[in-house]
Order: sequence, then C-alpha cells, then structure tokens
Amino acid sequence: MTVIIAGRPYSLKVEAEDEPVILRLTKEINDKIKQFQTTYRGKDKQDLLAMTLLTFTVDLHKARTKTTTDLSANHLSDSLQEIDNLLDNLVKS
Repeated sequence: MTVIIAGRPYSLKVEAEDEPVILRLTKEINDKIKQFQTTYRGKDKQDLLAMTLLTFTVDLHKARTKTTTDLSANHLSDSLQEIDNLLDNLVKS
C-alpha cells in the first residue's frame, strides 16, 4: 500500500483490514498539514510536517495521561493510537 503525505509517497506493509484506517489517518494528517499551510504561509513542508507531528503527539500524550475514562476520551485515545501505529509503520518502511 502506498500513501501520500505532504505530496510524497510512502510505501507501507499493512494488513488488508488496516488499510481503511491508514487511509483515514493519512487524510487527517494531510488535512492538518493544509490547515497549517493556510495559517502559516511561507513555511516549507518540513516545518508543516513538524508542526503536524507535534500537534498529534501532544494530543496522544494528553490522551495517555488523562485519568478519566469517559467514552469521548476513549474514542480520542483510539484515534491517536491509530495515528501512533501509522507513524510507527512509516518509520519502519
């Protein structure tokens, strides 16, 4: 499977059942990059990627350290775990 992040292709080895999640997360990442691109005109792709990664990492950290277990927190944690898994897969490839 190949995903495009910030205009660059990345080949991933994933299970077939994980592909829809990977595609959804890739869309979220690209949407966040576009949001930063609009807000911070003139920044290069590296800056946009770093800001996107930091945003998702902060959200993941907050979700992991939060002590309440309401349903919305569980949903956010699941989404962030999926992002964490995607990033792990990107690093491995």
